Amino acid sequence: MKYGVMSMDVVARCSTTKARVGKLSLPHHVVDTPVFMPVGTQGTLKGLTTKQLEKIGIQIMLGNTYHLGNQPGEDILEEAGGLHQFMGWPRALLTDSGGFQMVSLLKLSELSEEGVQFEHPRDKSIMMLSPEKSIAIQNAIGADIIMQLDDVVSSTETDAKRFKEATRRSVRWLDRCISAHKRNGDQCLFPIIQGGLDESLRKECLHEMTSRVVPGFAIGGLSGGECKDDFWKMVTTSTDGLPEDKPRYLMGVGYAADLIVCVALGCDMFDCVFPTRTARFGCALVPTGQISLKNVSCSKDFTPIQEDCHCTTCKSYTKAYLYMLFRANHPSACHMVSVHNVMYQFNLMRSIREAIKNDSYPQFIKDYFLKLFKTPLSYPSWAVDSLNSVGVRLK
Repeated sequence: MKYGVMSMDVVARCSTTKARVGKLSLPHHVVDTPVFMPVGTQGTLKGLTTKQLEKIGIQIMLGNTYHLGNQPGEDILEEAGGLHQFMGWPRALLTDSGGFQMVSLLKLSELSEEGVQFEHPRDKSIMMLSPEKSIAIQNAIGADIIMQLDDVVSSTETDAKRFKEATRRSVRWLDRCISAHKRNGDQCLFPIIQGGLDESLRKECLHEMTSRVVPGFAIGGLSGGECKDDFWKMVTTSTDGLPEDKPRYLMGVGYAADLIVCVALGCDMFDCVFPTRTARFGCALVPTGQISLKNVSCSKDFTPIQEDCHCTTCKSYTKAYLYMLFRANHPSACHMVSVHNVMYQFNLMRSIREAIKNDSYPQFIKDYFLKLFKTPLSYPSWAVDSLNSVGVRLK
């Protein structure tokens, strides 16, 4: 499928699940999917340089419209020639619209049909983030993929009327975003499927948004603390209702088990702050889960975080050395573990793609889950049920 400057070619499919491998051609780079996209909220991935990200192999990363709109601001971004130039990143970028801040900064926001008004948490300045303003900031940022402004409700909200209002408003705001978008020639605008945990609302939103001419879709309103049984069913409802020839971006997902399951359910793109955030707490990602490098058991462990990892941290440093740095609150400790965690996520997605290409993804899932959870008795029931739904029997 080709849409303007973007094309999506599905190059392999799993014969059992809904997993597929794609080549997503964007103005600044070709992205292999399924892909995990690291989050650089304010034009930087905390603890890493853009050159380090390139060396790892990262093809696409995220920025955030609300935060970039505040600092450095729309005018500076335009003067700099866009965020690619400003941050020295030659590969693909995706920007969130700022809608998530309606949840994360709820106490500092006021919602209306016009948009959402934010009070800045530090200087108390006011920003009215309307659909038009969100698109204007994203046009200044110049990301390859941009998001509509949607009306975001926490997935743990219990008011059904609020979900209905938000879903229908998101459709109206999509049309305003489409009208406001000035760079169709080099930026791809994705709608965001809403509907909370209500299957009928999700389907209503899917019907409306798939009737618009757009290059791809995001699945929103999940990964906010809802029951995992509800989570996977809404993911399935969403992917079942989305076109086969366009990319599907599941927002806010970053745990290994979630990525593996949601690829099987038909998702292509993911993002989350988890790998770098957990690194700042001293936790390193490994196939068996996580290692806490602040644990005293690491103080005399002279092995790397992961023996078969080729990141610069694992090639040069031991757990004992990292333990010492964390004990001293040394900033380089967070940097080193962030490098490893980003590489870990990159390698996980590469392994997933290879398994799909070889049509061995069901076996890959079984092998990975056994390493991660040690015994089938420990497998999360939601994962067992979701994978059963696409023909993979873990037990």
